[in-house]
Amino acid sequence: MILSTKRSVHMWRRSTPMGLLVLVLGACLTAGCNGEPDEIEAASPAPIQIGAESVARATREEIRTGPLVSGQLVAERNATVRAEAGGSVVQTTLEAGQPVRKGTVLARIDARDLADNVSSSEVAVRSAENALELARSELRRTEALVAGGALAQRDLEGARNTVANAESQLAAAKARTSTAQAQLGNTVVRAPIGGVISAKTVNTGDVVTPGTALYTIIDPTSMRLEASVPSEQIGSVRVGLPVQFTVRGYQAQSFTGRVERISPSADPVTRQVPIWISIPKGNEGLIAGLYAEGRVETELRQAIVVPGNAIDATTGTPAVTRVRDGRAERVEVKTGIRDGDTERVEITAGLADGDMVLVGAARGVTPGTPVAVGR
Repeated sequence: MILSTKRSVHMWRRSTPMGLLVLVLGACLTAGCNGEPDEIEAASPAPIQIGAESVARATREEIRTGPLVSGQLVAERNATVRAEAGGSVVQTTLEAGQPVRKGTVLARIDARDLADNVSSSEVAVRSAENALELARSELRRTEALVAGGALAQRDLEGARNTVANAESQLAAAKARTSTAQAQLGNTVVRAPIGGVISAKTVNTGDVVTPGTALYTIIDPTSMRLEASVPSEQIGSVRVGLPVQFTVRGYQAQSFTGRVERISPSADPVTRQVPIWISIPKGNEGLIAGLYAEGRVETELRQAIVVPGNAIDATTGTPAVTRVRDGRAERVEVKTGIRDGDTERVEITAGLADGDMVLVGAARGVTPGTPVAVGR
């Protein structure tokens, strides 16, 4: 069939005058050689469909930067309550998690032996007082006799020495009584600070010795963050700078503190520099020992920002691919600070608030290409 058609065309060309052939070819070019009178129009390229996940808006918002910090919450005011007297614990009054006021009785230790010591020392004090009174009376009588010439001067000296010895004996007896009373008082264990019982390590019936840990109390209003900063970034950290941080278990909340102290030495193993961050009152719900992380805010400003993956810096001059009037265009920009936590970049020139830019692989769209952004 194909050979037959080619042969027919060849024969037609041989039998057709050249002028007529030219006219026929011209008519074919004009009408498209298909018998249709429509003109041929250049078709516009279809827009490239871009998903919403590949598009971002330049927005004016707060951007901050500074060294990242991490550490744990610690109560600045805390106390481990220890036994100051030995013996059997006869009573405990509070449990872990309960609030406590300064001076509240926490426990009592068997005090029978110490009470006997107090009674015995008090008896000794009274005896010493009587002996002193007799010595002083004898001294007065001796002084009168010496004055009348009935006794020698040495008898007066002896009477005075007796009074001095009696006074010494009384002082020693009172000291023993004071010591015994203090030991007796130590059998009543009281809270040295107000706060919350964080640990209880003793129960009724336990036998304790002086120094045994009984309770741990923390003051939740004195919470602070003990954190560390990489040594290469410590130069930008100063006392008083604000710190924004989150606490594990409180992910929906952001907390603010201030750098209170900076260690003068770095950890020899991690090369991290310890810092202490104060937390203002009003955050009593925080729990000591929880992990926290955040950043020291060395710079904070309102600016036009875009995601970091919208910036193309491969050519040396930062640029973005902006979508305007349905077409992609390459726009050179000037950048400022970068928030490494949120991966946002400040744009100081080149974009306006609300401009639409392409991010990720989509920013490689050729400038001038029609773009349609999906939902």
